[in-house]
Amino acid sequence: MSKKSIVSTDQAPQVIGPYSQAVKYGDIVFLSGQIPLDPKTMTMVGESAAEQAEQVFKNLSAVAAEAGGTLDNALKVNISLTDLNDFVSVNEVMTRYFAEPYPARACVQVAALPKGAKVEIEVILGL
Repeated sequence: MSKKSIVSTDQAPQVIGPYSQAVKYGDIVFLSGQIPLDPKTMTMVGESAAEQAEQVFKNLSAVAAEAGGTLDNALKVNISLTDLNDFVSVNEVMTRYFAEPYPARACVQVAALPKGAKVEIEVILGL
């Protein structure tokens, strides 16, 4: 009997490649990276990295809820930015979605993200 199950919700953007929105393995949930797509229209939301991060955290929250948790269950957050100058503004958005004690986190600058997004975020939850 496998402890692995796939998590999927129409409250978050449908995947744009060969992956799942999330994979649950026992009490751990691996949320795939989200970019700022509106789940209804599958179009990009927001011009600034902060506006895009808002949508990304909404998407991640929807997947977390479908998995039976919330972002409060986050153990690790990985943030990819196309410009590290957006670090502070994305941090400000993050504080609206996470409370202390904060999860572990990494934040890196990357050359490019899918669909021209400025931010992509993935999360690991412990339920």
